[in-house]
Amino acid sequence: MPLTPEQLAEIAEARGETRPTLRATSPGMEAQLYIAHPVLDHGLVRVIDYMGDDAAITQAARVSYGRGTRAVSDDEGLIRYLMRHWHSTPFEMCEVKFHVKLPVFVARQWIRHRTASVNEYSARYSILDREFYIPAPDQLAAQSTVNNQGRGAVLEGAEAARVLDLLREDAMRSYDHYEAMLAQDGQQGLARELARMNLPASIYTQWYWKCDLHNLFHFLRLRADAHAQYEIRVYADTICRIVRDWVPLAYAAFADYRLGAVQLSARGAEALKRRLAGEVVTQESSGMSKGEWREFVAEWG
Repeated sequence: MPLTPEQLAEIAEARGETRPTLRATSPGMEAQLYIAHPVLDHGLVRVIDYMGDDAAITQAARVSYGRGTRAVSDDEGLIRYLMRHWHSTPFEMCEVKFHVKLPVFVARQWIRHRTASVNEYSARYSILDREFYIPAPDQLAAQSTVNNQGRGAVLEGAEAARVLDLLREDAMRSYDHYEAMLAQDGQQGLARELARMNLPASIYTQWYWKCDLHNLFHFLRLRADAHAQYEIRVYADTICRIVRDWVPLAYAAFADYRLGAVQLSARGAEALKRRLAGEVVTQESSGMSKGEWREFVAEWG
């Protein structure tokens, strides 16, 4: 992810300027502010602004005037209780605004999370850069034979080289045509809002994405999961590390009750109880479908 000297100077200037404030701050998040974390080949994630900390969550839950005399262990226990019992509004008291640079096809997945405020780089107004996502060789995989929206074996040898060449050639050719259609050298050219339609979904875009912590946790639960598409998962993993520094107590509860937890259906719970009692349970006797049973066995053996 090459940052221009101008961008590096802007980040250094932002981090070098301090302002007095009476509001609560998070030391971990203060250390994260404005830093550009590289993702994929040209992408990035950085925090632009935030509001709240772990104490803001517990304060909202108690609706008190301040931190009071509660110990950290009390706050930790309350946050774990809120997370365990799916309380949401206390976590909505914290908000964060990210600057994200990402491929368009990743952005189209990301935007399905409709509980955030988004402002994207305008290709109607500005010209997009010649930057495309090209998968690393270990992420160049064939279609899965068991999952219609997943990957199978990694491509190797001549086939991998052929696919990579096609991805690069198509991306560069489409951008050459994009440039040729734009107004230049005194020619009228095609409007930017029309010229952009010829660009591939691998081109990079950028946006500001502002979200409260409750909905951010929902995003991370889905996108930091091992089953999520790799290209969006690496963004989610980066955000997880940032959130862990921002609200360590809330993130620890989230990691325990959401990321590291296992969800069981009523039929799955009944099948597990019967197994623990020594009964032999089959897919047919469990009442689960073949897909449900396959996932149950994969988790519980």
